Amino acid sequence: MNQPVRPQPAQLLLDILATPEPTLENFTTGANALAVEAIRTLAPGRAVYLWGPDGSGRSHLLAAAVQRHPGAALLGADTPVAVWQARLDDPISGLVAIDDVQRLDDARQALAFALYNRWREAAATRQGLMLLVAGDRAPLQMPLREDLRTRLGWDLVFRLELLSDADKLAALRAHAAARSLAVTPELIDWLLTRHARDMRQLTALLDALDRYSLATKRPVTLPLLKTMLAAAPPAA
Repeated sequence: MNQPVRPQPAQLLLDILATPEPTLENFTTGANALAVEAIRTLAPGRAVYLWGPDGSGRSHLLAAAVQRHPGAALLGADTPVAVWQARLDDPISGLVAIDDVQRLDDARQALAFALYNRWREAAATRQGLMLLVAGDRAPLQMPLREDLRTRLGWDLVFRLELLSDADKLAALRAHAAARSLAVTPELIDWLLTRHARDMRQLTALLDALDRYSLATKRPVTLPLLKTMLAAAPPAA
Protein backbone atom coordinates (compact mmCIF):
# COMPACT_ATOMS: atom_id res chain seq x y z
CA MET A 1 0.00 0.00 0.00
CA ASN A 2 1.33 3.39 -0.93
CA GLN A 3 2.13 5.62 2.01
CA PRO A 4 0.69 9.16 1.89
CA VAL A 5 3.21 11.75 0.79
CA ARG A 6 3.99 14.08 3.65
CA PRO A 7 4.70 17.69 2.78
CA GLN A 8 8.33 18.73 3.09
CA PRO A 9 9.11 21.33 5.80
CA ALA A 10 9.78 24.01 3.19
CA GLN A 11 6.44 23.36 1.45
CA LEU A 12 4.65 23.27 4.81
CA LEU A 13 6.02 26.72 5.62
CA LEU A 14 5.06 28.03 2.18
CA ASP A 15 1.51 26.82 2.78
CA ILE A 16 1.45 28.30 6.28
CA LEU A 17 2.80 31.66 5.11
CA ALA A 18 0.52 31.97 2.08
CA THR A 19 -1.15 35.39 2.07
CA PRO A 20 -4.92 35.28 1.45
CA GLU A 21 -6.49 36.93 -1.55
CA PRO A 22 -7.53 40.58 -1.06
CA THR A 23 -11.13 41.05 0.07
CA LEU A 24 -13.09 43.93 1.57
CA GLU A 25 -13.34 41.88 4.75
CA ASN A 26 -9.56 41.60 5.23
CA PHE A 27 -8.94 45.27 4.40
CA THR A 28 -8.21 47.32 7.51
CA THR A 29 -10.38 50.37 7.00
CA GLY A 30 -8.88 52.99 9.30
CA ALA A 31 -9.96 56.41 8.06
CA ASN A 32 -11.17 55.00 4.72
CA ALA A 33 -14.65 53.82 5.66
CA LEU A 34 -16.43 55.96 3.07
CA ALA A 35 -14.27 54.67 0.23
CA VAL A 36 -14.76 51.05 1.29
CA GLU A 37 -18.52 51.52 1.52
CA ALA A 38 -18.61 53.11 -1.94
CA ILE A 39 -16.88 50.05 -3.36
CA ARG A 40 -19.12 47.68 -1.42
CA THR A 41 -22.24 49.35 -2.85
CA LEU A 42 -20.90 50.14 -6.32
CA ALA A 43 -23.72 49.89 -8.84
CA PRO A 44 -24.00 50.05 -12.64
CA GLY A 45 -23.65 53.59 -13.93
CA ARG A 46 -21.30 54.69 -11.13
CA ALA A 47 -17.57 55.37 -11.20
CA VAL A 48 -15.09 55.65 -8.32
CA TYR A 49 -11.60 57.07 -8.42
CA LEU A 50 -9.26 56.20 -5.52
CA TRP A 51 -5.99 57.97 -4.91
CA GLY A 52 -3.37 57.87 -2.22
CA PRO A 53 0.27 57.03 -1.51
CA ASP A 54 1.83 53.62 -1.95
CA GLY A 55 0.73 51.35 0.88
CA SER A 56 -2.68 52.98 1.27
CA GLY A 57 -4.49 49.94 -0.15
CA ARG A 58 -5.39 51.01 -3.69
CA SER A 59 -4.50 47.71 -5.36
CA HIS A 60 -6.05 45.70 -2.52
CA LEU A 61 -9.39 47.44 -2.93
CA LEU A 62 -9.42 47.04 -6.71
CA ALA A 63 -8.60 43.33 -6.48
CA ALA A 64 -11.26 42.89 -3.79
CA ALA A 65 -13.87 44.63 -5.94
CA VAL A 66 -13.01 42.47 -8.96
CA GLN A 67 -13.45 39.36 -6.81
CA ARG A 68 -16.96 40.52 -5.84
CA HIS A 69 -18.12 40.95 -9.45
CA PRO A 70 -18.00 37.85 -11.68
CA GLY A 71 -16.68 38.69 -15.13
CA ALA A 72 -14.97 41.88 -13.93
CA ALA A 73 -11.77 43.01 -15.61
CA LEU A 74 -8.66 44.35 -13.89
CA LEU A 75 -6.53 46.39 -16.29
CA GLY A 76 -3.21 48.17 -15.87
CA ALA A 77 -0.05 49.37 -17.56
CA ASP A 78 1.16 45.80 -18.05
CA THR A 79 -2.12 44.46 -19.46
CA PRO A 80 -1.82 43.80 -23.22
CA VAL A 81 -3.53 46.40 -25.39
CA ALA A 82 -5.54 43.61 -27.03
CA VAL A 83 -7.08 42.74 -23.63
CA TRP A 84 -8.00 46.41 -23.09
CA GLN A 85 -9.58 46.56 -26.53
CA ALA A 86 -11.50 43.32 -26.00
CA ARG A 87 -13.01 44.68 -22.78
CA LEU A 88 -13.95 47.93 -24.50
CA ASP A 89 -15.63 45.99 -27.31
CA ASP A 90 -17.48 43.66 -24.93
CA PRO A 91 -21.18 44.69 -24.83
CA ILE A 92 -21.73 42.97 -21.47
CA SER A 93 -22.11 45.35 -18.56
CA GLY A 94 -20.05 44.87 -15.45
CA LEU A 95 -17.05 46.18 -13.55
CA VAL A 96 -13.85 47.45 -15.12
CA ALA A 97 -11.03 48.29 -12.70
CA ILE A 98 -7.93 50.20 -13.78
CA ASP A 99 -4.96 50.21 -11.41
CA ASP A 100 -2.02 52.65 -11.31
CA VAL A 101 -3.55 54.88 -13.98
CA GLN A 102 -0.50 57.17 -13.72
CA ARG A 103 1.59 54.44 -15.40
CA LEU A 104 -0.52 54.14 -18.55
CA ASP A 105 1.17 54.80 -21.88
CA ASP A 106 -0.47 56.74 -24.71
CA ALA A 107 -2.26 53.72 -26.21
CA ARG A 108 -3.73 52.63 -22.88
CA GLN A 109 -4.66 56.19 -21.94
CA ALA A 110 -6.68 56.37 -25.17
CA LEU A 111 -8.47 53.13 -24.24
CA ALA A 112 -9.14 54.33 -20.68
CA PHE A 113 -10.58 57.54 -22.16
CA ALA A 114 -12.83 55.44 -24.42
CA LEU A 115 -13.97 53.35 -21.43
CA TYR A 116 -14.97 56.51 -19.56
CA ASN A 117 -16.96 57.66 -22.60
CA ARG A 118 -18.69 54.30 -22.86
CA TRP A 119 -19.43 54.40 -19.12
CA ARG A 120 -21.09 57.82 -19.44
CA GLU A 121 -23.08 56.93 -22.54
CA ALA A 122 -24.42 53.72 -20.97
CA ALA A 123 -24.92 55.03 -17.44
CA ALA A 124 -28.72 55.12 -17.65
CA THR A 125 -29.16 51.93 -19.71
CA ARG A 126 -29.25 48.22 -18.98
CA GLN A 127 -25.66 48.07 -20.21
CA GLY A 128 -24.52 50.34 -17.40
CA LEU A 129 -20.83 49.99 -16.66
CA MET A 130 -19.08 50.27 -13.29
CA LEU A 131 -15.65 51.91 -13.31
CA LEU A 132 -13.16 51.69 -10.45
CA VAL A 133 -9.89 53.50 -11.11
CA ALA A 134 -6.88 54.08 -8.87
CA GLY A 135 -3.83 56.31 -9.00
CA ASP A 136 -1.19 57.84 -6.78
CA ARG A 137 -2.44 61.44 -6.84
CA ALA A 138 -5.52 63.62 -7.24
CA PRO A 139 -7.18 63.66 -10.68
CA LEU A 140 -5.99 67.07 -11.87
CA GLN A 141 -2.42 66.31 -10.74
CA MET A 142 -2.12 63.14 -12.81
CA PRO A 143 0.54 63.09 -15.58
CA LEU A 144 -2.05 62.08 -18.20
CA ARG A 145 -3.68 63.51 -21.29
CA GLU A 146 -6.00 66.32 -20.25
CA ASP A 147 -9.27 64.79 -21.41
CA LEU A 148 -8.62 61.60 -19.38
CA ARG A 149 -7.43 63.59 -16.37
CA THR A 150 -10.71 65.49 -16.18
CA ARG A 151 -12.76 62.29 -16.53
CA LEU A 152 -11.17 60.79 -13.42
CA GLY A 153 -13.21 63.24 -11.35
CA TRP A 154 -16.53 62.77 -13.15
CA ASP A 155 -18.13 60.80 -10.30
CA LEU A 156 -16.95 59.76 -6.82
CA VAL A 157 -13.38 60.55 -5.74
CA PHE A 158 -11.78 59.34 -2.50
CA ARG A 159 -8.35 59.97 -1.03
CA LEU A 160 -7.04 56.88 0.77
CA GLU A 161 -5.22 57.57 4.01
CA LEU A 162 -2.34 55.50 5.34
CA LEU A 163 -3.10 53.62 8.53
CA SER A 164 -1.70 55.20 11.67
CA ASP A 165 0.41 53.12 14.05
CA ALA A 166 -2.51 53.17 16.47
CA ASP A 167 -4.84 51.80 13.74
CA LYS A 168 -2.40 48.98 12.96
CA LEU A 169 -1.90 48.14 16.63
CA ALA A 170 -5.64 48.03 17.32
CA ALA A 171 -6.30 45.94 14.21
CA LEU A 172 -3.62 43.37 15.05
CA ARG A 173 -4.80 43.07 18.64
CA ALA A 174 -8.41 42.65 17.50
CA HIS A 175 -7.40 40.03 14.93
CA ALA A 176 -5.45 38.08 17.54
CA ALA A 177 -8.35 38.27 20.00
CA ALA A 178 -10.80 37.04 17.37
CA ARG A 179 -8.65 33.92 16.90
CA SER A 180 -8.22 33.49 20.68
CA LEU A 181 -4.51 33.93 20.00
CA ALA A 182 -2.50 34.99 23.03
CA VAL A 183 0.15 37.39 21.77
CA THR A 184 2.44 39.55 23.85
CA PRO A 185 2.84 43.30 23.35
CA GLU A 186 6.49 42.53 22.51
CA LEU A 187 5.46 40.35 19.57
CA ILE A 188 3.01 42.93 18.18
CA ASP A 189 5.55 45.73 18.56
CA TRP A 190 8.16 43.63 16.72
CA LEU A 191 5.76 43.00 13.84
CA LEU A 192 5.04 46.71 13.46
CA THR A 193 8.63 47.92 13.75
CA ARG A 194 10.64 45.11 12.13
CA HIS A 195 8.20 43.52 9.73
CA ALA A 196 6.22 46.52 8.50
CA ARG A 197 4.13 45.40 5.52
CA ASP A 198 0.52 46.01 4.61
CA MET A 199 -2.17 44.90 7.06
CA ARG A 200 -3.33 41.97 4.94
CA GLN A 201 0.18 40.53 5.14
CA LEU A 202 0.54 41.32 8.84
CA THR A 203 -2.72 39.64 9.81
CA ALA A 204 -1.87 36.70 7.54
CA LEU A 205 1.44 36.43 9.38
CA LEU A 206 -0.40 36.19 12.71
CA ASP A 207 -2.60 33.45 11.22
CA ALA A 208 0.51 31.66 9.97
CA LEU A 209 2.10 31.88 13.40
CA ASP A 210 -1.02 30.35 14.93
CA ARG A 211 -0.89 27.42 12.47
CA TYR A 212 2.87 27.04 12.94
CA SER A 213 2.42 26.94 16.71
CA LEU A 214 -0.11 24.12 16.34
CA ALA A 215 2.09 22.23 13.84
CA THR A 216 5.18 22.45 16.05
CA LYS A 217 3.30 22.13 19.36
CA ARG A 218 5.07 25.20 20.69
CA PRO A 219 3.50 28.27 22.33
CA VAL A 220 3.08 31.52 20.40
CA THR A 221 6.08 33.65 21.27
CA LEU A 222 8.36 36.15 19.57
CA PRO A 223 11.20 33.57 19.39
CA LEU A 224 8.81 31.16 17.63
CA LEU A 225 7.87 33.86 15.12
CA LYS A 226 11.55 34.53 14.39
CA THR A 227 12.17 30.79 14.01
CA MET A 228 9.29 30.48 11.56
CA LEU A 229 10.48 33.40 9.46
CA ALA A 230 14.09 32.20 9.50
CA ALA A 231 13.00 28.74 8.30
CA ALA A 232 10.77 30.05 5.50
CA PRO A 233 12.08 29.45 1.96
CA PRO A 234 13.22 32.61 0.15
CA ALA A 235 10.67 34.23 -2.14
CA ALA A 236 10.95 33.05 -5.72
